[in-house]
Amino acid sequence: MNASAPSPRAFVIGWPIAHSRSPLIHTYWLKTYGIAGSYERIPVKPDDLADFLRGFAQQGFVGGNVTLPHKEAAFALCAKRTEAAERLQAVNTLWMDGGQLCGDNTDVVGFLASLDADVADWSQCEKAVVLGAGGAARAILAALMSRGIPRIAIINRNRSRGEELVALAKAIDPAQQIALYGFEDARTCLEGAGLLVNTTSLGMQNQPPLVIDLAPLPDHAVVADIVYVPLETDLLKAARRRGLKTSAGLGMLLHQAVPGFERWFGKRPEVTAELYTLVARDIRGEP
Repeated sequence: MNASAPSPRAFVIGWPIAHSRSPLIHTYWLKTYGIAGSYERIPVKPDDLADFLRGFAQQGFVGGNVTLPHKEAAFALCAKRTEAAERLQAVNTLWMDGGQLCGDNTDVVGFLASLDADVADWSQCEKAVVLGAGGAARAILAALMSRGIPRIAIINRNRSRGEELVALAKAIDPAQQIALYGFEDARTCLEGAGLLVNTTSLGMQNQPPLVIDLAPLPDHAVVADIVYVPLETDLLKAARRRGLKTSAGLGMLLHQAVPGFERWFGKRPEVTAELYTLVARDIRGEP
């Protein structure tokens, strides 16, 4: 990098944004690799999103992350999007190229990298069940399809949102076997499933609990939860009591951050045990 050039600055935007651990992650990598740069947490109201995205380059930012509730709105404002972003109709990573706003969605690669690290052979399952049909569920669905999971079931309370997710799957691959269920049919749906993924906020700190009976799952099943506060949700605790393999949400948070850091700061970072411990201690409120 030219010594006279200003240090790259990146950001994470959302509303609210105070809870985001992204600055902790990226600042750790900047220090670890000796890179002069910064990563800032910026609250942006939905009504102010378009103005912020039009002007962040003039403020000295090279790009940044997008979190709730801006992922779909930011997608619509991008001039260029990656194939992953186009499939999901949402972005979580932004940068400028030739004066144009570009967007990517790294949730798919983040989820896959995390689950691969926790359970090496998970993708051999014949059937996966996804709880929820929101924005996160889109990424999880695309991730499962990219690994060729033959059958996928969605459990969601709002049927119209579930049908949107089914339509998304069919748009990606018309031959994909996918079915939609309500929570009242969860027991039947879980029978024979090799993977269960919670993409809802149920079970998150200060949110209602996730109530689901894991008894129908076979003994070889894997249970994943993208919630990372608390670090181990009640769902994962119940799975562990049954002797099932589990994958927690913090891994996805760390791995989805890798492509953005590489793009903005020119170095592909590693997700290490030290980083995991650092963020986990922060989540637990430990010094």
